[in-house]
Amino acid sequence: MKSIIVGTDFSEGSYVALELAVDVANRLQCGIMLVWVKREKKLFTNDQLDMMTNLAKDKLEELCDKYSPMMKHGEIHNEILTGKVSTAIAEAAKRELSPMIIIGTNGASGFEKYFIGSQAARIVQDSPCPVLTIRQGYDFHKRLERIVCPIRVNANSRQKVPPAATMGKIFGAEVHILGLLDLKEEESALRTYMTQSVDYLEREGVPYHYEIRTYSTYSDTVLAYADEIKADLVIINTEQDKVISQLFLGTNAQQVVHKSQIPVLCIHPADYINVVAKV
Repeated sequence: MKSIIVGTDFSEGSYVALELAVDVANRLQCGIMLVWVKREKKLFTNDQLDMMTNLAKDKLEELCDKYSPMMKHGEIHNEILTGKVSTAIAEAAKRELSPMIIIGTNGASGFEKYFIGSQAARIVQDSPCPVLTIRQGYDFHKRLERIVCPIRVNANSRQKVPPAATMGKIFGAEVHILGLLDLKEEESALRTYMTQSVDYLEREGVPYHYEIRTYSTYSDTVLAYADEIKADLVIINTEQDKVISQLFLGTNAQQVVHKSQIPVLCIHPADYINVVAKV
């Protein structure tokens, strides 16, 4: 059975990610693989590494015992991985045919500091599937009602619409198509893109709202709009060339992930999205 991958560092942010993952897994009717990545041996003595690994194993088992009764369809299991965090998680996602990876983007406290700063960006980049990032403190008990899907005039921007529609159907949410305009001469093309996006949502039977806003800073405009409508999820893509995107730092996607107070679903423009709505 396909499993959602949840990366944990045993911090509050990663626990919030696990709480949300249970809800998503129940709606997708799939399981969860909870993973912790063991650091490279050269960073620690053998005794330190053994102590950390044993402690992680105990914590993983405790979390599985706690959340297993909440799983309605699939099971929750755990695995300790070794190597570079982003690579190890990506390989696990491929092996599990994961529909999604969910990670926390909390502060610097916790058992480890894996999913902080650029690490979240590296996981997004290396992932073979969509990555849902969630910040510590998010109220995961709140119903997901409004999804923001930003659209610009570029070849990849509309590829966010199908996963937005899927998430809308899974959660019974309204999708907000936010047209972002920085050049007046692109307004006609942008309106065409938005019409195509709205047509898709209508065919899929997903409620929607749409509007255009001018912007100078992508992340600030998107997140200000999300805050204004009290959105529960923002969907973005990396919109980058693979070679350039290895750096990833400083991009619009990273800025949204780091600044957002609500969950962010990141996808790669050319990826096939294997989140399948079962409604």
